[in-house]
Order: sequence, then structure tokens, then C-alpha cells
Amino acid sequence: IYPFRPTNTTQDRGRLFPLPRPTSRPKAQLAKTMKCLSSSAPPGRRLLAGVLLLLQLASICAFIGVSAGERRLTNTFAPRATSNDADHDAANDAPAGQLEQLKKEEARLAALLASVRQEKLAVLRSRPLSIGVVGFGRFGQFIARSFAKYGNVFGSSRGDYADIASEMGAGYTPLSELGEYLVTNDVDVLVLAVSIVSFEDTVKDLVPYLERRLETRGDLPLIVDVASVKEHPRNILLDNLPKECDCLCTHPMFGPDSAAAGWQGQTFVYERTRIDGVLVDDSQSSPRVSHGQNFTSDTSTFMDENGIMHAVHELTEAHVEGMDRISRFLSIWEEEGCQMVRMSCSEHDEYAANSQFITHLTGRILGAQGLKATPVDTMGFKNLLRLIETTNADSFELFYGLYKYNSNSGYTIGRLRGALDDVVGELLQRDGIAPGVFDR
Repeated sequence: IYPFRPTNTTQDRGRLFPLPRPTSRPKAQLAKTMKCLSSSAPPGRRLLAGVLLLLQLASICAFIGVSAGERRLTNTFAPRATSNDADHDAANDAPAGQLEQLKKEEARLAALLASVRQEKLAVLRSRPLSIGVVGFGRFGQFIARSFAKYGNVFGSSRGDYADIASEMGAGYTPLSELGEYLVTNDVDVLVLAVSIVSFEDTVKDLVPYLERRLETRGDLPLIVDVASVKEHPRNILLDNLPKECDCLCTHPMFGPDSAAAGWQGQTFVYERTRIDGVLVDDSQSSPRVSHGQNFTSDTSTFMDENGIMHAVHELTEAHVEGMDRISRFLSIWEEEGCQMVRMSCSEHDEYAANSQFITHLTGRILGAQGLKATPVDTMGFKNLLRLIETTNADSFELFYGLYKYNSNSGYTIGRLRGALDDVVGELLQRDGIAPGVFDR
């Protein structure tokens, strides 16, 4: 009898309440109802037909009213939406062919970058540095292997590593003969990869030979340290070496284990400490950070420790050559993919105490507990076991050097102790236990 039925057509989708739709024969239904009213049917049936007629008429009015209202709403908002869409399209639709042009420009710049890098490598290899690595242990061999790709390398140490050096295409000079070798041979860079504990003695032993070289040859090699702390070796270099000796303080924040697959993405921190007798303040120089192949070191100006800005060309030819030698040495690390971070030694030690030292400290403490793998290890615990393994793989002498020769390390230990007391104290307080119950 009811002449309309709700539907779920495409037109209704998105409506909260679908509109009723007419049946296929609404006129026939109305005619049937009217006939019932006009016939000689019983009063009760005619009364029911009247009620149905009213319902049918109300349904028709409702459908017509809602449809008209929907059309009014559609007419009201459609122009505005169309206008907004037009504005959006006008603002965001790129001209035809623009994407293709951008792709071509991207390819051109990539080719230009590749060309510049090839030219840079050609410059590096056209004037290969002669690099000595003093301290030819595990780490010394690790860095010498990469140096050998770009220059002439020789190692020097107390032990006999001649065969290992030969395998990587490097020379070898025993430490007992290093002094005389420095006096008589071309050496552009001397990297001191000895332990921090023996660093000062090594430097002092080299000084007489460096002074003889300066007298006889008139030049000195660039001295580079790669220690895990920076202010201590910096002070030793400046206090003992001839003032004509250029110094570069660096810290490769990786080693043979963490960078076994290569140096790509590894952090390399450096400070250009002294160039042609001028002390450089790299805490106020910029740019400070560069990433791998995007390194854009600005060597045209620098600031000394007195806050005076210098241009390289206002000084001597030795200064220009010194800057060039440092740049070529740093380029080796850059070409191997390191993230280059220029930072003063004091800043480095402050950061390192709260990152590198606390990592080694935590690994040593957990290792002292004798923690071992179990059948129910979580990923977090497995990560702790890896931390124990990597930190304890380094010598205790290195760990001791991180503590003794970084004045910030003691403060880090104090903060760790205080944090442990605070956390344990909160646990005990909730259980109503007096502090000190776990003391041995």
C-alpha cells in the first residue's frame, strides 16, 4: 500500500538517511485507495483507506520537499566548491612539461656533482699525501687500510707488523727507527694512533727529530691525533711540538667493529688546531657540520683563539699550503662517506662524556654483573648484551683513558650514581623500606 520505498542506490551513498523513492506504480496505488473511499465498502474499510490516503499524500510532500531542499543546498554549495577547486588547481597545477624539465635539471646537477667529485679525486691522487700511522695496532691498521687508497702509507709500532703492512700496500718502519725516518724522508702527515696513556711520551720522543727535520729540511709534517678524548692530547701537542708544526685534533667516532662494513655515515669529529703558528678556534667557525659527499668546508677564512678573523691569503704561503694539506687529509674521510663534524676540543669532551663515556661505563657495569643470554630474552635485553659485547671488546686502557683524561667524566659518574639512588629510592619508598637495604 505504501507507495514509496527506501533504496541504497548510488545517488543515496554518502547520505546519512537515504530518501524514499517512489514505487514503480505510485498512481495505481493512489487510484486504488481513492476507489476504496468512493465505493460502498464498509465504514471501517473506508476509514482505513482514508488514513492510508493521508499517509500517501504526506509521503509525497515529504519527498518533494526534501528533494527540493537538497537541490537548493546543492545549488548553494556547488558553486563555492567549484570555485575553491578552481583556485586549488590554479595554484597547484604545474604547467605541462614542468615535471620533465625538473627531472632533466636533476639529472644535470647529479652529473655535475659526479664530475666535481671525480675532479676532486683526481686532485687528491695527483698529489698523494705521504701518511705515517704511529701505533700500528688494530685501530692503526684499520685506518691505514683506507688511507692506502689515496696516498702513500707507512706504519710504525713497537711490534713487527711489516707483513700486515705489506698486505695492504703500505710500508713499515719500527718505532725505534721512526725518528731518523722522519728526518730524512718525505712525510706530509703523521697520525698518532697510540693509546691515550702513552700519548704524551710518544710526542716527547718525536720532538727532537722534528726539530732536526725543521733545521735540515725546513718543513714539518701535519701532526694528527685520533684519541677518544680531545683537550688532553691537544694540550700535549701545543705544549711540546715546535710552534711551526701544524696540528689537527680528530676523533673518528667508530672503529673496526662498528664500521666493519665501511665508513659510510660514520661520524668524524675534527678541530683544525694550529696552522702555520696560528691557533684556530673552531668553536666559532662555520660551517660546523657536513654530511659525507655534501661536505663544503670553507677554508677561505678562519677565527683564531683571540676572536680575530683571518683570510688565508693575508698570511704566508706556508699557511695556504697548510690549509691545503689539512683539506686533502680531511677529504679522505669525506670520500669514505663520513659525516664530518667540525667542533672544538672542549665541546667534544663535554658531549663525549654524556654519550661515549656513559655508554662504555654502562656496558662495563652490566658486564661486571655477568649477564648472559637466556631462552626468554626480549629484544631490549639482547640489545644490552650487544652493548656489553662491544664495550668490553675495547681494552680497559681505552676505557680508563676516557675517564682519566676527560674532566667531564667524573661529573657523569656522579650523575649516574645520583640517578640510580633516586630510582631505587622511589621503589623502596613505595614498599615502605628504608634506603640502604640493598647495600652490600
